[in-house]
Amino acid sequence: MDRTAPDDLVGVVRAMACDITVRGVSSADDSRIRSSIDSALSVFRAVDAACTRFDPASPLMRANARSDQCHQVPELLYRAIEEAHRAYLRTHGQFDPRVLGDLVRLGYDRSLPFADGGVVTPRSPDRRQQLGRWCPRFRGGPTAEVNLGGVPIDLGGIGKGLAVRWATERLAGHVHAYQIDAGGDCACGGPGPDGDGWRVGVEDPCGGTLPLAVLELRDVACATSSIRLRQWTSGQQQVHHLIDPHSGRPGGRGLLAVTVVADDPAEAEVFSKTLFLQGPRGIGAEARRRNAAALWIDVDGVKGESPRLTPHVVWSQAP
Repeated sequence: MDRTAPDDLVGVVRAMACDITVRGVSSADDSRIRSSIDSALSVFRAVDAACTRFDPASPLMRANARSDQCHQVPELLYRAIEEAHRAYLRTHGQFDPRVLGDLVRLGYDRSLPFADGGVVTPRSPDRRQQLGRWCPRFRGGPTAEVNLGGVPIDLGGIGKGLAVRWATERLAGHVHAYQIDAGGDCACGGPGPDGDGWRVGVEDPCGGTLPLAVLELRDVACATSSIRLRQWTSGQQQVHHLIDPHSGRPGGRGLLAVTVVADDPAEAEVFSKTLFLQGPRGIGAEARRRNAAALWIDVDGVKGESPRLTPHVVWSQAP
């Protein structure tokens, strides 16, 4: 546990393919804050172990291996699949975790540094038939059993947001002000270190030294979906990891990144991805339709922003 300022306590853990940082504003009872931060960090380790697709022995991958059968799973995985199904219903199928097969066909079958398109996979990105309605079956209680509905799933589109949500539950009520930074997903609670909210910079995916914008966040979360670190060549085509579940192909052509601010971290993560899939022509209308607070940038460096985001912006690059 480290201090970054006289009144801050900070904990860091490596999980979910990124460094997770939890920062709490100190008070007279440092021991309580340290304990809460350690508890919050443990959530990320637990979600990573239960929900990773990169370990064939993980509970998720054991369920994926026989996706048409009922499996008893850890409570965290059960809750994550339930939440993924709720997001599927809420977005009318625009968010659909049944894209694991598509990612594997494109060559994303292992955790690698895909940044800058430096990885080439020989896979042929063949198209597949559209998926039917996702109908997993749940049996709660002490056994926590789930049937995935016959198609393997990837929880990468919601798992980190859920981990951030569950980690905030370990901090709320115990830490006066806190910030969780989980590699593109964050949550900010309380008035911040100076009493005027937390400042969060939105990274420029074009590689600029300045952020696209600086946001002021208080008791909200934000998430960014970007192809900066997850793009590669599959066969003869440039691809990325944000899959359109209707086509099984990378979606949102022409966009580089989308950031969404929302009350809930998992909601922010889901909607950053579903908005990304709209592409540069459709994202503005979809953000307004959903009343979403969103910021986006396309491959030509053109930046867009929904009206709902404006109250959070304290500084922005010129268009």
